[in-house]
Amino acid sequence: MSERVWKALADSSRRQILDLLANGPKTTGELCNQVNSLDRCTVMKHLGLLVHANLVVIQREGRTRWNYLNPVPLVGILDNWTNARSIKLSRKLIEFKNEIESKENQ
Repeated sequence: MSERVWKALADSSRRQILDLLANGPKTTGELCNQVNSLDRCTVMKHLGLLVHANLVVIQREGRTRWNYLNPVPLVGILDNWTNARSIKLSRKLIEFKNEIESKENQ
């Protein structure tokens, strides 16, 4: 699952779409109008990848398709990414502190 999220985040156009959805749900038409550099077909392809990565959830109201940001996969990746690195960083800082203190005591 996280590989899908990383792949989805790798493209600047998809990140732009997620940024737009971070301000609230948007219809597909609104997204197409706000992402001027892409045609509707390309926006739909990007939305498909975002939906596949579970970063966007769609809800239909008649002919209107509402797109919502789903932050859950982002939070999961952020937690995994930062936890692994913060543990290593904490260990390095403790080692550095101990090294400094041992030099001061000599």
